[in-house]
Amino acid sequence: MAWPGEEKGWDLLARQNPQDVEARSKSLYNGQSSKYELLCLGQDIHISLTDRTINGTSPFGNYMTSNLGDYAQLSILRYLTDSKDLPLTGLLLRPSDLPGGDMFMKGTHVLPLDRIAAVFGKRNESYLDRGLSLGGQRQDYGDISLVLFPFPRIPITLILWSGDNEFPSRCSLLFDSSCLSHLTTDLLWSTAMMTVEMMLRI
Repeated sequence: MAWPGEEKGWDLLARQNPQDVEARSKSLYNGQSSKYELLCLGQDIHISLTDRTINGTSPFGNYMTSNLGDYAQLSILRYLTDSKDLPLTGLLLRPSDLPGGDMFMKGTHVLPLDRIAAVFGKRNESYLDRGLSLGGQRQDYGDISLVLFPFPRIPITLILWSGDNEFPSRCSLLFDSSCLSHLTTDLLWSTAMMTVEMMLRI
């Protein structure tokens, strides 16, 4: 099925110079097959201009592009069309700090970080293993933390506090402020949802 806005995304991508797209997005373009290859959360994703399809090459990748298509498909396309060749800033932002970031605090847009805390709050090694399986890198925040790369230029930091008898486990998500140069806030929400759901995949 086509996700809302997907047709426009394909049209935009088809008009762009593949070499420019490669440089901006850190993707690879295969001219023979007319496919871009993009690394998303450690998974090889193929974006076919001919078939206008987005598919993974692994079970995790297929889960992301199919089961999480609401979050993944348009975000992948717009990352390819809109990303910039810019360095990370190192400045971490809460989702609510983004322009229009109050959407992250409302209704169905609230990120299910409580589920990560519930699943992994007492299982730090499992949390680390899951993040590493998605191409993540361990960080030094909280009790245990990871930086994951849903897209090569958009890192997401997930910080887990294990909790104790007084305080429950909790999880926080942070963006590098450079994310605003690549995707709009609504697509950053989709990217964050994709990342959280991939961490929770059993």
